[in-house]
Formats: sequence, C-alpha cells, structure tokens
Amino acid sequence: MAKHQINPNNWISEYSDYLFHYTISRVNDREMAQDLVSETFLAGLKSMSNFKGEASERTWLISILKRKIIDYYRKINSNKGKAEVRMTYNNESEVEGDWLEEHVADPFDQTAEDKLENSELGDAIHECLGKLPQKQANVFKMKTILGYDTETICNDLNITPSNLWVIIHRARTALADCMEKNWF
Repeated sequence: MAKHQINPNNWISEYSDYLFHYTISRVNDREMAQDLVSETFLAGLKSMSNFKGEASERTWLISILKRKIIDYYRKINSNKGKAEVRMTYNNESEVEGDWLEEHVADPFDQTAEDKLENSELGDAIHECLGKLPQKQANVFKMKTILGYDTETICNDLNITPSNLWVIIHRARTALADCMEKNWF
C-alpha cells in the first residue's frame, strides 16, 4: 500500500471548500463552520508528525474535523462548555492575543475519561445506526464512515446520486434525533 504524503501548502486550495460544506451541513452556522475548518487546519499543522500516511490527507483532515465538531457540540451542550465559551480570553497571559484555546490540552493526548467518553459515543452512534432502516444505514456507513465515493456507492447499490443524497439526508436527520435523545 502506497503511503500518502502531506502538503499543508495546498490544504486551503484543495480542501477548504469540501471541509466547509461538510461542516456547515453539521453545525448549520456559517461562522462556526469557518472557525471549525480553521481550527482543523491549525490542529493539522500542530500534529503533522502524527500523520502516518495510511489514509489520504483529506481523510486525515476529516478525522480531525469530526473531532472538532464533536467537541463543539459537547461544549455547547454542557454547563462547563457554556462557561468556557463565555471565557474566551485569558487576561493572565503575558502575550497580548493569547487565546484560551491555545492552552487546552492536545486533543490527541487522551485521558481514560476521554477514551470512555469516546467509547460511549461510539456505542451511542452504533445503537442509533442499528435503528435506521437497513438501506439508510448501509448508505450512511459507506459514505460517511468508510469514505466511499458517490459513484462507487451508486454502482454497488444500483441507485442514482440524487437518491443517495436523499438517503444520506434522511439518515443524518434520524441519527441526529437519535443522538440527541441518547447522547446529548
């Protein structure tokens, strides 16, 4: 298997639109989507040494972005998170413009609590996927989890691209409702 290379100089031109559209469909807030994509690029730059080349650069950036989106929803849905959102500037810093987010622990340095939370989140997602109609679950897994391209999915399942996106939309809506009840 060929190792993929990483080239941050091309990230904005190659991936910003894709990452933005991916994010806006999940957070429904243009400014927040732009912030999350920017945070993703910054986190990617900071953790370039973690890139193993086993996945494509885009897949790697999407995995970082997914974590950012999950963290965003955790933050806005917890009391601690709501307090952190209000407290965005650290006045004790010696350097003007030092933002609180820069002082947060590395998201890839997980504690046992983080691993348990991720495990619980994974269980909740798996449970919600199990409640979807079989075709919706299969299409969602193929597109979102396995990263298959639209043409491959359409050929494998003998559906049209527009039908695929309707199925994906319905699956996301059902999953969001289910996750709201079971996770948030």
